[in-house]
Amino acid sequence: MAQLDIADELPELVHPQRRSTDRPGGAGKSSSGGASSDGANSKARRPDGVFVGERFPDLLISTPRLHVRQLTVDDADSVDTIFSDKLTRRWLPFPADFGPIDGKSWCTEMAAERRAMGSGDHYGVIRREDEQLIGCVWTKRTDWPARSTEVSFAVSTEARGYGFAAEAIDGLAIELIVRHEFQRIEMRVASGNTASRRVAEKAGFSYEGLMRNAGHVYTGRTDLQMWSLVAADLK
Repeated sequence: MAQLDIADELPELVHPQRRSTDRPGGAGKSSSGGASSDGANSKARRPDGVFVGERFPDLLISTPRLHVRQLTVDDADSVDTIFSDKLTRRWLPFPADFGPIDGKSWCTEMAAERRAMGSGDHYGVIRREDEQLIGCVWTKRTDWPARSTEVSFAVSTEARGYGFAAEAIDGLAIELIVRHEFQRIEMRVASGNTASRRVAEKAGFSYEGLMRNAGHVYTGRTDLQMWSLVAADLK
């Protein structure tokens, strides 16, 4: 899977209970308030109502074999299974002693907060032939003035080796560039993660270089490969 950012993902994903105790404002506050439900040009607000800029577009993408859509609470069990896989966990930026990712939080509170903040969104990859959720794709680090974002993914064990990840990433990137005027889509891949590097290549991304000591995985610090797809690549 493509590299996650430990500062961006870890607190809510691994220990969702921290949401009600570590943040200003007290226990039990929802992270989903304040954001409208329209598309790319709507404005985003933090849960406390502070204006933060544009909101990530609502997306429903169809490719020859897949649908890519927003996750719902009904997807939580499948997401738990995907993220608890041993090979997937190898490339997550969490220490070995951290607990499992909370699928319900990923599908609901975390996704709602990311949308409200304008930084990205969480999607499910649905295999069209049987309507099964076989993967997750998410966007983050969205830079609205630059019209750029980063995409990451994880695929279930039984769906690996069939090109589903590359198909989902390719479909998402094209949708963002062609229909929502993004100029740059990034993927960051931990050194040694050859499967994710192949996904980036198959999805049409270009290798830009190595970011030294820029990431974190299960075993410690790591270099990250930077891959990108830009609007000019589709012309």
